[in-house]
Amino acid sequence: MTTGDCLDPGGRSANLGADLEPPVAEKRPHAIVAHGDERRDDWYWLRDRDDPQVRALLEAENAYTRQATAHLEPLAHQIYDEILASTELTSVTYPSPKGEWAYYMRTVESLQLPIWCRRPRSSPPPTADPSVHDPQETVLIDENALAAGHDYLEVGEQALSPDQRLVAYSADTSGSELMTIRLRDLASGDDLPDVIENASYGLAFAAGNETLFYTRPDEAMRPYQVWRHRLGTPASEDAKVLEEKDERFFVTVGKTKDGAFVTVGIESNITSEWLLIPAASPEAEPVVVVPRRHGVLYSIEHHDGELLILSNEEAESFALFRTPLAPGEAAGPGWEVLLPAREDVILTGLDVVSGHALVTTRGHASTAISVLPLDGGPGKGRGPLVLQAPPAGTISLGDNLDFETSSVRYTTTSLIHPKTLYELDLATGQETELWRQPVPGGYDAADYRTAQRWATSGDGAKVAVTISWRADRKDGPGPMVLYGYGAYGISSDPAFRTDRPARPLLDRGVAFALAHVRGGQELGRRWYLDGKLAAKHHSFEDFLAVARHLCTEGWTTPEQLCIQGASAGGLLVGATVNLDPSAFGAVVADVPFVDCLTTMLDTTLPLTTHEWEEWGDPASDEEAYRCIKAYAPYDNVGRARYPRMFVTSALNDMRVGYFEAAKWVQKLRAAHPDNRDRVLLKVEISAGHFGPSGRYDAWRRRALASAFVLDALGVGVALAS
Repeated sequence: MTTGDCLDPGGRSANLGADLEPPVAEKRPHAIVAHGDERRDDWYWLRDRDDPQVRALLEAENAYTRQATAHLEPLAHQIYDEILASTELTSVTYPSPKGEWAYYMRTVESLQLPIWCRRPRSSPPPTADPSVHDPQETVLIDENALAAGHDYLEVGEQALSPDQRLVAYSADTSGSELMTIRLRDLASGDDLPDVIENASYGLAFAAGNETLFYTRPDEAMRPYQVWRHRLGTPASEDAKVLEEKDERFFVTVGKTKDGAFVTVGIESNITSEWLLIPAASPEAEPVVVVPRRHGVLYSIEHHDGELLILSNEEAESFALFRTPLAPGEAAGPGWEVLLPAREDVILTGLDVVSGHALVTTRGHASTAISVLPLDGGPGKGRGPLVLQAPPAGTISLGDNLDFETSSVRYTTTSLIHPKTLYELDLATGQETELWRQPVPGGYDAADYRTAQRWATSGDGAKVAVTISWRADRKDGPGPMVLYGYGAYGISSDPAFRTDRPARPLLDRGVAFALAHVRGGQELGRRWYLDGKLAAKHHSFEDFLAVARHLCTEGWTTPEQLCIQGASAGGLLVGATVNLDPSAFGAVVADVPFVDCLTTMLDTTLPLTTHEWEEWGDPASDEEAYRCIKAYAPYDNVGRARYPRMFVTSALNDMRVGYFEAAKWVQKLRAAHPDNRDRVLLKVEISAGHFGPSGRYDAWRRRALASAFVLDALGVGVALAS
């Protein structure tokens, strides 16, 4: 790349030699006009991935980041080795039974991707040693074999045929989330001739093992069609079941737990509609359960001729209902309330086994599971059994694959406690520990501490923050990482990760915290609603309030505090650092959604219209335009000295365009002379939104980010020497 290519003639050129300087992209002013307001975007041209100068710039950014972090290589290697040392590289998960089989996943040292397996349910548990021949084991899918010849692989979905003789699976080899579906005969291990290209997420077999339902995306990558494939016929003969024309809605396919119905979901961010197809009559017309009504969300399960419906109909935080259902008919009137709505607790999910409904809930910054006996089920008349999360931890349902079962599984974890799997006897209520995540290297949770604290936001709202630290951490302020997300109602639940709480951070005296800001649902449905659309500013105010609270309480100082977020969490950290760049010592932003106003104005980009219900429609609504413009990180970069920043993006990302991070980095560097060598961009050339698909590649990426954080907070270099 030369100055004459795409670099600003007034800036410093990107010399790829020993003294590489930050790439300075040419300014090509572009006017964006809406509602009588004109914005000038000097780097709008970076959206054109077919422009060779764009690719040259991204490669120059990677080259600059490699040089700028070269001094961190010993530390990054050390952290990477520590991650490996605290991770069971060759492992096998605890088998989950389904009918006559039990399903599990194994990993093998040196292999990037998992191997999905099964064995007879009655056989002994599998050994983790891959060198031991196991005649009981059948390999369903070896993702390493599928990835051969590709730089990237994601297995999107797997679906078993009712007789469990076949598995349908979808795979993406570019990161674009465009899937190819194949079917495998589990007796022979061979794929059938059937191949379905250009599919999206969602797979479901009908009864009889001969019909598969799947979805296709439109040009904007919105799954909008449901198709039906008959095994043994070419995909060109597949039948379109339905098409959703409203661009706000995605379609998906699945199956009720008892296998009685194929389900078709049509969902936007705030409205849903479900349709049923009798699994025994796959060519039947789908029947609507409840017609969509704006603002009404619901999910369904089938149990003994009745529907269980989790809905926010006149129940903001959702309630659980039951209604009779005859085959081929929609839900009838007179719904029975099984679990009423509560203002302070939201019902977040529904599962079912024979005789019981399993409902996940959250509120007061904690999670729980309600196990509700249905008529005739074990424990009838006992009332719901409520399983609570451990202090500052998380409880969630396990893989309960069987509908006919006398027990259910659930897991607990926290920032410092490895994942533990339990089994609950539905008749007696007795709980048994089945498995605990092994952590090599002598890890002992007693060496660490975790707790929940509360900060006060600008409007008086109390915001929870979950903190973890090493027990022998020195008293007084020290280095700290604060992570947040805060969008779509997705909550940041505390969970154990060997690349986070073990040696890389906590053992170096760095505390780690999760901020439960508005936009998630940690404190109920209202907590989410108060962090979206016109109230989105609450998310950023909450995050800043938590950061300041941690400093006031003596955990850290602004210079020793790094904030981190990904995707919509990247928007969170980007908007928050604009509010007060001096409040932080470092920022890590992964695939950040920072150019949100320009993106939300462009309906040609993937997902834009679907996202309007979360962020607002700035194209037709001037108030929404003004609101987003007021916080959009790219539009509000100040002429100030920003913290050191490590930003990532991915060229094939269809959720957040690579250009958002690239433009943001250019604008940050141009905002203040001190920022020019303080902002780094790392671009994944062969990956999508979720980064590298291989676990070793992902660990290397996390190790580099951790080394950057330690260095930026004044910890890493001293400990690496």
